[in-house]
Amino acid sequence: MSKLAKLDDIDRRILNALQQDASLSIQDIADKVGLSTNPCWRRIKRLEDEGVILKRVALLDPATVGLGITVFVSVRTENHSKSWLDVFARSVDIIPEIIECHRLTGKDDYLLKIQVGSIDHYDHVYKRFVELVPNLVDVSSTFSMETVKFSTSLSLPSN
Repeated sequence: MSKLAKLDDIDRRILNALQQDASLSIQDIADKVGLSTNPCWRRIKRLEDEGVILKRVALLDPATVGLGITVFVSVRTENHSKSWLDVFARSVDIIPEIIECHRLTGKDDYLLKIQVGSIDHYDHVYKRFVELVPNLVDVSSTFSMETVKFSTSLSLPSN
């Protein structure tokens, strides 16, 4: 389990600014949070070193790059051995269309989020997945009709 980071109000303001626009300059972030550039840079560096900031990325619009279909796939298996889990994790990792994978409680073991451009594209991903992963009991697909809310920003609790 990860150690809980100790964040003060300035850290939270820095993180909120970066979550909204990671391309901001250090000067712009410092101005937003009321610091000079060097202390702001040191805080950002500390947040990176502590693993609070995992990476800075550009978010793409899936539809504009031809990947406008989101599929949620529930996976069930009866095999929970370490060797099976290793094969499963490697398989999920090498299929780039699988953009998220969550281990669950309840009747389903895993939930995959897959981004594709067409039903045929999904069928190709599905066939590759079931070929790579043995001992699957059920693989059920649900296609998203509309994204009602999408955010990558975390709501940071105050300490």
